Amino acid sequence: MTFSYRIKEEISKLECSKIEYISELSGILCTSSDLKLYSIKVQTENINAANRIFDIVHDNYSVTSNIAVKKNYNFKKNEMYVIEVKKDVPEILKDLGLITDNSFKIRSCPINEIVDDEELKAAFIRGCFLIAGSVNDPKTSRYHLEFIINNEEFAEFLKDVLNSYELNAKTLRRAKGYMVYIKESEKISDLLRIIKAYNAVLYYEDIRVLREKQNMNNRINNCEQANVEKSMASSNKQIEDINYIKVEDAYDLLDEKVRKVADYRLKYPESSLIELSKIISVETGETITKSCVNHRLRKIRELADRLRESK
Repeated sequence: MTFSYRIKEEISKLECSKIEYISELSGILCTSSDLKLYSIKVQTENINAANRIFDIVHDNYSVTSNIAVKKNYNFKKNEMYVIEVKKDVPEILKDLGLITDNSFKIRSCPINEIVDDEELKAAFIRGCFLIAGSVNDPKTSRYHLEFIINNEEFAEFLKDVLNSYELNAKTLRRAKGYMVYIKESEKISDLLRIIKAYNAVLYYEDIRVLREKQNMNNRINNCEQANVEKSMASSNKQIEDINYIKVEDAYDLLDEKVRKVADYRLKYPESSLIELSKIISVETGETITKSCVNHRLRKIRELADRLRESK
């Protein structure tokens, strides 16, 4: 069972007010349906969505829909549920804001009253998600939620409804139809909360927090590794300079305190500057700071560079 399936199963069991059911059904029909003045036909692979449509039409309009099951001959080989309404169709479409009063022309997008407040917008989005929505399981490598829409006008309408909640939704034209999508993990979680998929939100946030924690640990480990490698590169260069000075028989040109730091650098090649300063302080009884160690190592580098230049 996919994450999207579990979400649709959860939201298909929500109890709503009559006006919310109307907005939800309007979203369902706008998203994917064959609308005529004498017939409404919706196809879905999700049995929960099919039952939801049947119940909304029956409970709100006292109309019994026909449900047929047919094989979906795609690579998934799922069953396809076909819900068809043949009674009182003009009245239902008018109530859903999908035909005008005078011309009886079927609209691609509903009238504004269908998404007039926050609850109605949420119900409308919920209907769209039931039929055309999907979201990656947060355990996967990327966050992605999308709606597959046939009509460009409605794709833009849905994007605007989503972005009224500041979800940063975008549209993308595909070979067949349009995709309205959200990429940001926090925005996806917000949408699941908006459509009242609360169990899905809890699951999503648990996985998201775990992934963020793992990513943070990885970033910390990367920083620590980078610091270690940077420290080792500096240490190797310092040891190279010290050995070069010795080869050139110029070690005695270094000040006694500088030579002491050089000796400790050779003795502890893997130590960072702060670790080296603590080691010297403990073993000699003379306090020396990190900056002081760095200053003396710089003196070593300057001497080694002068020797190289003289050659």
